Amino acid sequence: MLATQLGTLLAGEVAGLDPALDVADGLDDALAHGLGRLGDPERAALTALAAAVGGSPLSTPVGEAVAKLAAGTVADEYLAALAGARTALFGAAHDALLARLDDALGRQRAEWAGAGTDAAAVPLAAARSWLTELAVTGWRGVDEDLVAASAPVVAALLVEPRTRRLAVLLDGFGAELRACAPVATMELLPVRRWGDLWSRAVLLAQDTWPGPAEPVPVSGRLLPLGVDVHEHATAVQVQVHGVLESAEGVRSVRASLVAAKVDTIVGPAVWSLFDAPVLLGALAEHRALELADMPLLPGGDLRWRESAARLGEPADPFTTARLVLPTATAVAPPPLDRHPARLAEPVLVEDYQTVDGAAVLDGHRLRFDLDRLPGCGPLTPALVAGSTGCIGLLRWDAGEWLLQPLAVRATVKRKPVVAATGDWALGPTDAKVAKAEAKNDAVSVLRERAGRLLRS
Repeated sequence: MLATQLGTLLAGEVAGLDPALDVADGLDDALAHGLGRLGDPERAALTALAAAVGGSPLSTPVGEAVAKLAAGTVADEYLAALAGARTALFGAAHDALLARLDDALGRQRAEWAGAGTDAAAVPLAAARSWLTELAVTGWRGVDEDLVAASAPVVAALLVEPRTRRLAVLLDGFGAELRACAPVATMELLPVRRWGDLWSRAVLLAQDTWPGPAEPVPVSGRLLPLGVDVHEHATAVQVQVHGVLESAEGVRSVRASLVAAKVDTIVGPAVWSLFDAPVLLGALAEHRALELADMPLLPGGDLRWRESAARLGEPADPFTTARLVLPTATAVAPPPLDRHPARLAEPVLVEDYQTVDGAAVLDGHRLRFDLDRLPGCGPLTPALVAGSTGCIGLLRWDAGEWLLQPLAVRATVKRKPVVAATGDWALGPTDAKVAKAEAKNDAVSVLRERAGRLLRS
């Protein structure tokens, strides 16, 4: 990213962004209060929501829903209208931010063309009932009994493959509410997050909502750019961002691996949870991957299959980011992923100075998102602070653009160093870290204990 591109990205506020988010915040406050006991502030928030979508196809259903809810009538279709309106507002905010980013970078983006299969004849009524009860009660009224009522709903949804996406969402949402119950005692509520989870679940629970789209096979050369690591106490995901060169052209893609874990498996040990030596080898050794009929979803996600990939030639990620990424067509986000929090666009920023945790180019400041640096790789805040080149993900958080480092070029003890989040995918290359991991190999200990239990 050049100084002129950064200047365009950061030039002033995005028109209409703050008013759209303010309207959505009003609905979130009403959900916290409970739609079953609306007061004047909550009715005003719903009226503002109806006005915000008044010029769209949502105008009639949302207007009717607001009128009925204000009169005390609650029904599934009214809540679906509210969830649709809220999602549309965040989608519009997402699109405005993405348009600003694409304009700044001169990036071409594909049109969304995904279409899923019909999800009818699956058990969704119970899910809608529980989500309705949540909205009527409000977050501050959530207790153990209400959360427990989600268990049979989740169990029924898990049986049907087409509804497992919703099942996992409700299971995680319920677990989060259970950990906070009774919510009435909390000083601050994550109202936007819970509003996101609720509205997404309501839409997925509609009988007319399509199921997941079918992948298409692709072949070509995948050039990895870097790895975004999402880690929780009981799960970890590594998401590889890269560029795919194929007969259809050059496009940005992602490939993800997910594994369950326990909270004692942290740091470099998380890599040992994945049985994907080809992909991990490419990350650790900075090599390309040759793909043959690898499934690709419309949103740009490769459904990773080791048998469809083999290691290719060495491929420097900075060379890829400088020469190939600018020519790649960016993917169109799936409808439910159109949310400012989901923005994660790969970019290359070079020849900057690091000042107070930000990359500075010709007076323009882009703050590094250091909170997202994973513990399973060599990237540290100190290394980022000494860098002059960075492959990262542009994100939008709390009203500003942030750069999440995936790989950096820095000078350490007067020597050039390149470090990336995936460098330790086959094990730590730092001798001290490798020695410490060998002494505390949590994965091997747990596997050995599991083997004893199975043999007993």
